[in-house]
Amino acid sequence: MLPLTYTEENYLKAIYGIQTSNSSGVVSVNEIAEKMQTKPATVTDMLRKLSEKQLVHYEKYKKLHLSDTGVQEALSILRKHRLWESFLYKKLNFSWDEVHEVAEQLEHIRSQKLIDSLDEFLGFPEYDPHGDPIPKANGEIPQSSAQALTEVDAGKQYKIVAVRDTSSAFLQQLERFKIQIGTQLKIVERMPFDNSLVVSITKGETLQLSEKIAMNILAI
Repeated sequence: MLPLTYTEENYLKAIYGIQTSNSSGVVSVNEIAEKMQTKPATVTDMLRKLSEKQLVHYEKYKKLHLSDTGVQEALSILRKHRLWESFLYKKLNFSWDEVHEVAEQLEHIRSQKLIDSLDEFLGFPEYDPHGDPIPKANGEIPQSSAQALTEVDAGKQYKIVAVRDTSSAFLQQLERFKIQIGTQLKIVERMPFDNSLVVSITKGETLQLSEKIAMNILAI
C-alpha cells in the first residue's frame, strides 16, 4: 500500500474516534463531515479512496467502519500524536491546552524508529497529558475504569484521570477552576434543577460545575 497522505491519516483518526465512541461501532458520512468540518460530498470522495486501499468497509448510503488494517493505521497515528503531546508537555513545558495543535503536525512523521525512541525516552508512558491512553507499538490500549463526573455517586472522593474535551477553551476553563489530571475532589451535591455538581477540591473550597463540564471530566 502506498504511504497515506496527511488528509487520509486525519480521516482515519477521525473515523476511529467516532467508531469507538458509538455503541453501534459504525459511523455515518454526516458524523465524519461534522468532525472534519467539511461537506458530506467531500467525505464520500475520501471514503472511496480509503475503501480502495482497504482501510474502510464502505458502501454508498450505508454506515461504515474501519477494516482491521484501518484500525491499525488509526492506532499508529494516535500513538504518535499522544507521544508527541507527552513530549511537549513533559520535556518542553507546553501547557496541556497547547500540545494538541502542535502534535497534530508532528503525528504525520513517518519514522517508526523515531517514535519508538521517543516512547523509550519518555519512559513508556501509558497516558498523555489529557489522560488519554497511548496505544502500544503492537496496538494494545491500556484499559481504564474511569467514569464521567455526571455518572459517579455523590458523597464520595474521586481522582481526575482524563478529560474528553481537549479544546483550549475547555482546558483553560479547568485551569481557572484549578482542576487538572490527578486532582482529588469530592462530589458534595448534585443539583436536581440543571444536573450541575457542587464539588469540593482542597481545603474545603467548593465550586459548581455545569453538567456540560462534568460530563467531559473522567474520574476514578
